[in-house]
Amino acid sequence: MQERAEATRRALLEAAAQLFFERGYVATSISDITELSGRTSGAIYFHYGNKEQLALAVVQAHFAAWPEVIARHDSAPVPALERLVRLSFAVARQFRDDILVRAGARLWTERKAIAVTMPTPFIDWIDTVERMLTRASAAGELAAHTDPARDARSLVAAFFGLHTVSDALDSRLLIEDRLADLWLLLLPALQACPAAEHLLRRARDPLPAPLG
Repeated sequence: MQERAEATRRALLEAAAQLFFERGYVATSISDITELSGRTSGAIYFHYGNKEQLALAVVQAHFAAWPEVIARHDSAPVPALERLVRLSFAVARQFRDDILVRAGARLWTERKAIAVTMPTPFIDWIDTVERMLTRASAAGELAAHTDPARDARSLVAAFFGLHTVSDALDSRLLIEDRLADLWLLLLPALQACPAAEHLLRRARDPLPAPLG
C-alpha cells in the first residue's frame, strides 16, 4: 500500500514538473497534470493539497537533488580544486537533463505567482564553494590573492548567470562547452600554478557511478 502511494506521489510530481517546465506555473492546470500522470485530481488533492503545494514539492525536490552530488564530489580522490570543477560539470548536466531540477529552477523564477514560501536559493551553494575553495587554499592550490569567501560568491554568480544565458540561447544543450569556456577564464586567476586546460581535461569526465 505504501509503495503504491509513493508511486502515485512520484508520478504526480514528475508530471507536474514536466508541465511546469514546459508551460510555466500559471499555464499548467490540475487537469493537465492528471491527464499526463494518469492519476485523478483527487490524488493530487490527497497527496499534495493543491497546485501551489505541488509546485513547492517540485522546488523542494530540486533542492533535495544536491546533497548527494556534493557529498560524492567532496570525497572524490582528486585535488581539491578539481573537485569543485568536477562538481560544476555534474550540476550543469543535471540542469540540462533532470526535469525536476529544470522545473524547480523555473518555478523559483515564477515564485511571485505562487502563493507559497519558496526555499532561498544560492546560500548553500556559496557555502559549498567556499568550503571547497578553503580546502584548495589549504592544499596550496590557490594563488595568494584569492579569498575563498569573496570568490565563492563570484563563482556562484558566474555559474548561475552562465546557466541563464545558456538556457535562453540554446536550452542548455551547449552548457558543458560554455562552462569549460568560463573555467578557462577563471582558473588562471585562481590557481597558484595555472594549468587550466590540463585540469579541465580531467574534470569534464563524470565521476564513476557509486556502487550498488
